[in-house]
Amino acid sequence: MEVPQPSGNPCVPSPCGPNSQCRAVGSNPACSCLANYIGRPPNCRPECTINEECPGNLACQNERCRDPCPGSCGAHALCNVVKHAPMCSCEPGYTGDPFAGCVIIPQSKASIENPLFQMASQTCTLLVALPCIFSYSHRVRFAVVPTEGPRDPCNPSPCGANAVCKERNGAGSCACLPEYFGDPYTGCRPECVINTDCDRSKACVNNKCRDPCPGTCGLNAECQVVNHAPSCSCLPGYTGNPLAACNIIQASKISSSLRTCFLFCYPHA
Repeated sequence: MEVPQPSGNPCVPSPCGPNSQCRAVGSNPACSCLANYIGRPPNCRPECTINEECPGNLACQNERCRDPCPGSCGAHALCNVVKHAPMCSCEPGYTGDPFAGCVIIPQSKASIENPLFQMASQTCTLLVALPCIFSYSHRVRFAVVPTEGPRDPCNPSPCGANAVCKERNGAGSCACLPEYFGDPYTGCRPECVINTDCDRSKACVNNKCRDPCPGTCGLNAECQVVNHAPSCSCLPGYTGNPLAACNIIQASKISSSLRTCFLFCYPHA
């Protein structure tokens, strides 16, 4: 049995362990972790593999602890990270789905077109501490101060973002909007915003955890999901580009390969 001869390179084979690199310094190996890995060789590891390894205001994305907010919310929406998850809410004066986009709340035509109405409304509210109803024609003629009516437990709403309030036995009851999840009193969110919100065998597609394989691979190819991403390969007995189409391996090619193997493997046969 032959004994392997020393290569003269202290880094061959590498003594540094996984996720590390070896650099020869004279006749000695110098080990260090690869870029974006932490620890000390031979125990180099990624910064994170799950959200719980990051601070509460960060999420694990591509094995790095990062702010999950960028790109999560729609136009005119604010983002706040709660337990590694981005929570979106519309800016003041806007309404709608904050994950898709918020639109400005329309004002009444009177308040937009009549400055006198705006000034009188502010004055009346300051004097009586109640909203006022005005009747006007070119100028304000009189103001009616409404009497205190039945209290609406949903105004102002006690619910968080993406939740709806309904009156129940004189109290406001909150529930998440359809296809949203979480605590309706602090804020509801979609099933997912980024891939790491889903199991590794699923990907986040349109805010839902779904199998990314359907429609990804070509003819005669099979698909496996690896860390949220679809990976295509040709079926046994087929060859080609699995993303486009795989073709059956011709019998003549198989026979030629077997004949070549037989000649080399059994030269004295």
